[in-house]
Amino acid sequence: MPAETWAPQPSAVTFSPSGVYAPQWDTGMLTRALRREHIGPATTVLDLGTGSGVLAILAARLGARVTAVDISRRALVTGWVNARLAGQRICFRHGDLIAAVPGRSYDLIVSNPPYVPSPAAGLPRHGRARAWDAGRDGRAFIDRICAAAPALLRPRGVLLLVHSGLCRPQATLDHLTQAGLSAAVTDRTRVPYGPVLRSRQRWLIEQGLLKAGDSLEELVVIRAHHA
Repeated sequence: MPAETWAPQPSAVTFSPSGVYAPQWDTGMLTRALRREHIGPATTVLDLGTGSGVLAILAARLGARVTAVDISRRALVTGWVNARLAGQRICFRHGDLIAAVPGRSYDLIVSNPPYVPSPAAGLPRHGRARAWDAGRDGRAFIDRICAAAPALLRPRGVLLLVHSGLCRPQATLDHLTQAGLSAAVTDRTRVPYGPVLRSRQRWLIEQGLLKAGDSLEELVVIRAHHA
């Protein structure tokens, strides 16, 4: 699928305090992908890493029964406030990805996880960076979601996952395929580097993840389902 340039669209979220990931291009891509799915009153949706709650709110507006998970209590409060402002009922759970929903399965899983490669030795436990830092290769959360998806998805369930091209989309496709799912890149876009990438651009170039002179980052949406 050819790359395209996409601009952020107006968001339904009206409350996004400091320290909670605000909707950006990646959120917009998942919003578009989510609207393509057949969602109704019988659909159960899991939003992993809900942040400000915009994806969970959209799924609820489309009629789904939605559970939203985040490890950040501030994010959960933010999502709850935004859901109330939007007039939508959503179940918010605190926890580390699937640990918050043990033994459950869903028709649709949507996730915009942290995916920015970081020079730090470990993952941040506190602060704003927890919303985007994802280890040296940016795959600390992506790989966990890929591994968990087959058991979380119902027989005809779908996973929608967005991440940066820096995280090797082919590795995500391979991981999901090896886990027994059929996976493909459904959306691509190229966007200007944000402040986080700009702040560590030299390190990313040294790691071979960026090329000197580039100024656009590729984002992808991957859709997977039981083969």
